[in-house]
This record gives sequence, structure tokens and C-alpha cells, in this order.
Amino acid sequence: MPASKAHQADTAARRANLIRLRRRGIPFDDARILDLGYSSPGAARKDLVRALETNRDDEAAEVSVYRQQESERLDALLEAVWPQATEKRPVFDKEGQWVGEGVDVRAVDTVLRLIDRRAKLLGLDAPAAVELSGPGGGAVPLAGTLAELNELISLAGQTDAHGDDEDDAEEEQGDDSIQ
Repeated sequence: MPASKAHQADTAARRANLIRLRRRGIPFDDARILDLGYSSPGAARKDLVRALETNRDDEAAEVSVYRQQESERLDALLEAVWPQATEKRPVFDKEGQWVGEGVDVRAVDTVLRLIDRRAKLLGLDAPAAVELSGPGGGAVPLAGTLAELNELISLAGQTDAHGDDEDDAEEEQGDDSIQ
């Protein structure tokens, strides 16, 4: 039997609070996390994984619907401009004199841009191979201790309290360390 709406709301609120605390670097065994109603740090950890998986599934479904809608829009635009890009029509000079037949070059350019956009949207293009190498084609030299490198890796891609990736000197001084 599925959980009641009230139980689902309680679970969502608890998970939101858990995520907020974890984003601040609060460890799973901290009383603030256990006070949310978790029986152990392991239970909190498992619930966080469930929350992330649920969100990932929901986001994947939304992205799929978005891709389908955008694909349909691109198809409609492509259908509208295709005849001008593929069928020869009379071509006139500036004085209105007939000079021959041809396709609309601007329409061809539009078709190519639509096809390119559609391929990107649907992931049809092969990924570009990119390789980063150090001096003489060897390994990239890294400086710093392993702990410093791990800290940089953990901070990569995190957003600040304003929801952006910009560094704020005031916030950095007051932030808790990441666990």
C-alpha cells in the first residue's frame, strides 16, 4: 500500500532538511541529522541516496519530455523550410529579370542549423576526443598534498548560497568545512 500524502510530505521535508545539512558539511553522525528522525547515521545515508535516486529519475523523465517537445518543434520548423531549401525556383535579378533557377541559399543554411541543433539535442553527434597531457605528452604534473587535491575535487562544481559558482570572500570565511 502506498504511503499517505501526509507521510510523503513528511518524508520530503525530512529529506530536504537532510540535504540542506549535508550541503553545509554536517556529518551523518551529527545530532542535527539524527534529530530529523533517523535511527542511525547509516539510515540517514541510505535515505539521502534514495532522495538523490528519486530526483534523478524525476529529472530524467522531465528531460525526456522536454527533448521530445523540442524535437517536435524542430521537426515542424524543418518541414516548413525544407521546400525552399530543396526545390528549385525561379531566380530574378535586382531589376526583376529572370536569370535561372535555384534553391534559397538562406533556407539551406537554416535547414543545416536546424539539423545541427536536432543532432545536439538528441545526442547524435559523436563526442569529441579530448586529451590533456603534460610536458612532452606525458602525465600532467600535480602540485600539493593528496588532502589538498581531494579538497579541490570535493569543492569542484559546488554552488554557493546565492546559487552561483562565483566566489564570495565573506561566505568563504564563515563556511563549515566539507565532510
